[in-house]
Amino acid sequence: MFGIPGKQAVTITPKAAAQISKLMQTAGHAGLRIGVKKGGCAGMEYTMEYVDDADPNDEVVEQDGARVMIAPMAQMFLFGTEIDYETTLLESGFKFNNPNVAEACGCGESISFKEVPGA
Repeated sequence: MFGIPGKQAVTITPKAAAQISKLMQTAGHAGLRIGVKKGGCAGMEYTMEYVDDADPNDEVVEQDGARVMIAPMAQMFLFGTEIDYETTLLESGFKFNNPNVAEACGCGESISFKEVPGA
């Protein structure tokens, strides 16, 4: 929808692809839908949910056996994002390296986006 022909909306690191594939197989779902919603101290939060079917308006990204669907209203906020999976001594989880983020809160759970010209 907001993509550039020949370029994926998001990229998925090998670690993230492996984790998404594992989750898809374990849970028996077709993929993960990624979106954004209002919330958190910075104004917006990422969302992730299992899905069995892609919505016709979803942007579907398949890489290394992983399938990610990007919700229509989130596409302009997520374009150019790298999805990674990190494991540390204290936590493990998906990390979004998003060039569209202007600010993130201290805990890293919520973000605010740069102004979109003409929006």
